[in-house]
Amino acid sequence: MRILLAGLALLASCSKPPAPAPEEATVGAPASAAQDSKATVPPRLERLWIAEGFSAPEGVALAPDGAYFISNVAGEGEAKDGIGWIAKLSPEGDVIAEKFIEGLDAPKGMAVKDGVLYVADIDRVRSFDASTGAPQADISIDGARFLNDATVWKGEVYVSDSDAARIWRLGAEGPVVWREGEELAGVNGLLGVGDRLYVSTMSGGYLFEATAAGGWREIASGMIDADGIGLVPGGGFLVSSWPGEIHYVADDGAVSSLLNTRDAGVLQNDLTMFADIVIVPNWMPGTVTAWRIVAAP
Repeated sequence: MRILLAGLALLASCSKPPAPAPEEATVGAPASAAQDSKATVPPRLERLWIAEGFSAPEGVALAPDGAYFISNVAGEGEAKDGIGWIAKLSPEGDVIAEKFIEGLDAPKGMAVKDGVLYVADIDRVRSFDASTGAPQADISIDGARFLNDATVWKGEVYVSDSDAARIWRLGAEGPVVWREGEELAGVNGLLGVGDRLYVSTMSGGYLFEATAAGGWREIASGMIDADGIGLVPGGGFLVSSWPGEIHYVADDGAVSSLLNTRDAGVLQNDLTMFADIVIVPNWMPGTVTAWRIVAAP
């Protein structure tokens, strides 16, 4: 079910209701005085819709038909209970299939490659036909503890392991450790774009950039419990912190808070961007929120 967020004129002649008027999120001040050295004006968020009726929603992926896959942990994040599922949501926020795929344990990050949906599920990656939901191979990862996010980069699937401080690459030879170490403590979000892989961590709240040539650099820090990453059209990044915040990171590393829902108890989980549309699952209260990002004038 979709919750419309602004008053709508009832148009009886229309075959479907008009889109809700967007709501603008409050833009916070820069995260630190040191970051004021460059006057970067953050973009703003306009809320489009909220969908409800989910159970601990965590991850997002784009379906082949343009719909959104939403992972539902349902139980505890580490419980092998078989009650997790994947929902399918229309671009307008309507539920197409509440349980498009069922019988998972604690599904979190997802990625679609060559028509296959890959789902991080505790210590294995489950795969399904992205069009029909038919199950395919399970990829068990020996030594995995808490698989979290997934992305496609350089033609292969990469998965973060938050508890093991590792990033796994699912290559033709099977899963291998691509990178590990203290800097990846609490590794969470992954985003592959061209020859860059962006990585967020919960410990220290870092945003890192890796390159196909082997480069590695820190872009920003301080976004504790960082989760999803989005590439902003025109420059910069969005990074969510799952306890309830969305940050804007400028190209120079300056961090601004665009949204803070901690006090309201609304979590901001695996933020994912598709062009200028931002989709964020809210583990609590069990909703999914869509935003449009708008550049500052």
